[in-house]
Amino acid sequence: MAFVRKNRKENDVPVTSNSSTVKTDSPATLNGAVPSMVGGSHDTPPTPMVAPQMMNHGRAAVRLGEQLMGSRLITQEQLDAALADQATSGGRLGEVLVRMGVLTEQALAHALAAFFGFDVANLRRDNVDPATLTLVPENVAREYMAVPIRMNGTSLEVAVAEPSEELRAALSQLVGRTVQLRIAPLSDIRWAIDSNYQAIGTVGKLVQAFESVEGSRRRANEIAAEEAPVGDDAPVVQVVDRILTQAMRDRASDVHIEPSEGVVRVRYRIDGALKEILTLPAAIGPGLVSRIKIMANMNIVERRRPQDGQLTINIDGTEVDVRVATAATIMGESCVMRILDKTRSVLRLNDLGMPTDTHLAYSKMVRSPFGMVICAGPTGSGKTTTLYATLSEVSNPTLNVMTIEDPVEYVFPSINQIQTNDQAGITFATGLKSILRQDPDVILVGEIRDVETTRVAVQSALTGHFVVSSIHATDSVSALHRFLDMGIESFLIASSVLGVVGQRLLRRICPSCKTIYTPTPEELDFYHDAGGTNKSVFSAGSGCNFCSHTGYKDRIGVYELLIMTPEIRRLVVGWATQEELRSMAVRQGMRTMRQEAIGLVDQDVTTIEEVIRSMYTL
Repeated sequence: MAFVRKNRKENDVPVTSNSSTVKTDSPATLNGAVPSMVGGSHDTPPTPMVAPQMMNHGRAAVRLGEQLMGSRLITQEQLDAALADQATSGGRLGEVLVRMGVLTEQALAHALAAFFGFDVANLRRDNVDPATLTLVPENVAREYMAVPIRMNGTSLEVAVAEPSEELRAALSQLVGRTVQLRIAPLSDIRWAIDSNYQAIGTVGKLVQAFESVEGSRRRANEIAAEEAPVGDDAPVVQVVDRILTQAMRDRASDVHIEPSEGVVRVRYRIDGALKEILTLPAAIGPGLVSRIKIMANMNIVERRRPQDGQLTINIDGTEVDVRVATAATIMGESCVMRILDKTRSVLRLNDLGMPTDTHLAYSKMVRSPFGMVICAGPTGSGKTTTLYATLSEVSNPTLNVMTIEDPVEYVFPSINQIQTNDQAGITFATGLKSILRQDPDVILVGEIRDVETTRVAVQSALTGHFVVSSIHATDSVSALHRFLDMGIESFLIASSVLGVVGQRLLRRICPSCKTIYTPTPEELDFYHDAGGTNKSVFSAGSGCNFCSHTGYKDRIGVYELLIMTPEIRRLVVGWATQEELRSMAVRQGMRTMRQEAIGLVDQDVTTIEEVIRSMYTL
C-alpha cells in the first residue's frame, strides 16, 4: 500500500493557506497512489474538488483575513503586509502571519478551525490512544502530518494541520471507518508523531531476536555478543539505529549506555537533565558498544582503556555528527554519545537571553581589534553556542576569521574552520600556531585545555589578534584562577584578557502547563537569601504531553560578565583570591549568575528548584 505525494506547483494552494480550492486526481484509491493531501499538481490540470466553504485562493485568503480582523487578532495593515508577502514569496497566509510574528500557531489553529468549521485538538493535554496508532502507519502520518487521536464511537478522530475532504476520504478508506478531522498546530502534530510513533517501540522484539541468536551460539561470554551479526538487519545494529533516531526526535544532547548489575540502562540528556529511556538485558550491552565503536572507527578489541571517536549518521533525512566516548567500569564498558545537529541555525547574540545592558557591554567588548574574551562554564552550559554567536556578530568580509575546533559543530560558509586531528598531529596548540601564519584577524579556539594552548592564545591576544575561547570553570572569576593554576604569569593574564563570560543553562517552565504553585520553605529561604523580591505568587509546570510531564520545555542562558577593569587587573597581578575578585566585580556593577537566575524566577521564566539544581552556591 503506497502513499505517494505529488509535486506541488507554485500556484497550487493548500487549504490551510486559506485557499478554498482543492485539486485532486481521480477519486481517492489506496491501492495505488493516493492523491496529494492538498494542492497536488500534475502535467494536466486536475478537476477541482470544491468543499462548500472552499473557494478560489484569493477570495479565501481575504475571507480568512477578514475573520482574523473581526476576531481582533490582526489589523488591516498587518493583513495587507501579509498578503503582499504571500504574493511575492508564496506559501500559506497563516504561515506568513506566524512568520511575521503577528499570530501564534495556537491562535492560527483556532482561527482555521472556525474558518473551516472543524474542532481544535489539544495535543498538549489530550493523550493519544495507543490502539489508534496501528490504524495509521507512521510513514502515512509523517507524509500527511496527520496523527490519530482516539475512537469516537465508530469514528476515528485525526488531528491535521491541512484539512481537506480529499485527505479525510483517503484516511477513511485506509482505516476502514469514518474519519473526523480536527485541526492542530503543525509543530504540535510533528511533536505528537515523534513522541507516539517511537523509534524504540520495537526494541523489545529486536532484543528477543538477539537473545535467540545468542542462545543458538551457546556462549555466555561477552565475546559472543561482540561477534553477533553486523549486517544492517542484525538486531544489535537496528537497536543502535533506533536509540539514535529516538534521541534526535526527543531533542537529546547526549545518549548514555551504562551497564549495571543484570541490565544495561539507556538514558537521554534532554534540556540538561538525564531521563531513563530503556532497560535492556546485560548480554546485549557489549554488542551495542562494539557496534558503536565500529561506526566510529574505534578499536573494538580494546575494552580497558578509554577511547574517543566520531561518526556521521543520517536520521530522518538529516545528517548528524555524533561524538563517542567509551570508558571501562566495574560492570562493563560504558558509552556516551553527544549528538551534534549541524542543521540547527546559529543564534545571534541578541537571541541568547542576555540582559540588555550585558548584551551591549559584551557586543562592545567583542569588537575590540585585539585581546582575549573567555566563555567559562561546565560541560553542556552553552559555551560553544555563545562563541558561535560571537563569531556571527563580528564576522565581515574585511576580516579573516579562523577557528580551531574539536569537533566543528556548525559550518560557517565565510569562515575558515580547522578540525583537530590527533593522528595528523593537529592539536589545539599546533593548530593555533599554524593559524597565526595565516594572517588572521579573529581567532576562535574551541577550548583551552592545556598550558601550551593557553600560552599561544595569550601571546596571540598580545600581538594584535582578537581571540575568543572557552574554558571549563565554575564561573567567570574561577576562570582567571584556572589560568593562574596553569602557570600563566599573572601580568600576562591581566594584559591579554578583556573579559570573561560565565554562563549556565536553565530549563524554562513549560508554557503549555504553566500554573501557580507554592514553593517549599527551603526554596523560599534560598530565594530570599539570593536577593529575591517580595514575590507572593510563583509559577511552575504541572506536567503535560508537550514537556513529557517534566514541567519544563527548552532552556534559557544565564550570564555574568566580568570586565577586566584596571582595579580587577591589579588584583589579578597581585594574585587576589576569588572572593576578593568577585567582591570587586560586584562593586563595579557585575550581576552574578545567581542574581540573574533569581530575576528569571521573578519573571516566571523558571523555578526556584531549577535554580538550586543548576547554581546553588554561585
